[in-house]
Amino acid sequence: MLEVVKADCAGSCYGVQRALDLARKAAESGKTAQTLGPLIHNPQVVQELESSGVTVAHEPSDVTAESVVIRSHGVTPHVRSEVDALGVDVVDATCPHVLRAQRAARDLALEGRTVIVVGEESHPEVEGLRAWAEEAGGRVIVAACAADLPDTIDEPVGIVVQTTQRREKLDDVVSALRARGIEPEIADTICNATTSRQGAAADLAARVDAMVVVGGKNSSNTTRLYEICAGIAPVAYHIETLDDLPAHAFAGMQRVGVTAGASTPEEQIDAVVDAIRNGERS
Repeated sequence: MLEVVKADCAGSCYGVQRALDLARKAAESGKTAQTLGPLIHNPQVVQELESSGVTVAHEPSDVTAESVVIRSHGVTPHVRSEVDALGVDVVDATCPHVLRAQRAARDLALEGRTVIVVGEESHPEVEGLRAWAEEAGGRVIVAACAADLPDTIDEPVGIVVQTTQRREKLDDVVSALRARGIEPEIADTICNATTSRQGAAADLAARVDAMVVVGGKNSSNTTRLYEICAGIAPVAYHIETLDDLPAHAFAGMQRVGVTAGASTPEEQIDAVVDAIRNGERS
């Protein structure tokens, strides 16, 4: 019989669960509610919220509801000002760890430092970190890795990190700067939930025939979990639902590991685990 093992640490983190609770509370308040952008990077959860009446407004100008929920990734200072000017109830579901990173980006800029944001340039959290630093008068560089650093960087330098980044990315950038004789001030804003999930996934991936990573294809932290697992386990799959797994995915295997990104609710993980245990896709 196929053994299915769930990673010791997997699924929704505190910030995501808090955002979900706030959005669901807004839905039950009796007022109309919208989220400003998708609440979290999980299409199934976004669809569930829409079915309960909480739709998505992509810009402040799209807001038509009586209350608006700011998503877990946070927003730029300009967008926050636009939302406040709407005169509607504002529910701030920004992850507390993201808020900490935003303050760090602002403070490094206020110190007169060139702020290097280690992260993915197009990610909404990174866009927010850049904006908070620029709002404080900072010069900002976004680098996903050391290769993205420009040839010339004005000192002094400060570093802030996208909360879901792999620590290796931060270490890579810091090492490259030190090799140039630049000693940066580092605001290590990587969330502990990210680190613990990545560690648990790596540990499990080394002990199974295949890994299944459950979470949104648009989720950065879930994608990074998949990258870690794919580099260790013989076979790895990144899925949103069981339908994403090919037929006979686990034929001839004895042990399968399951993990999930921080934007994946427990019920989605359990549904996948139960289905695999019941022989689906074997």
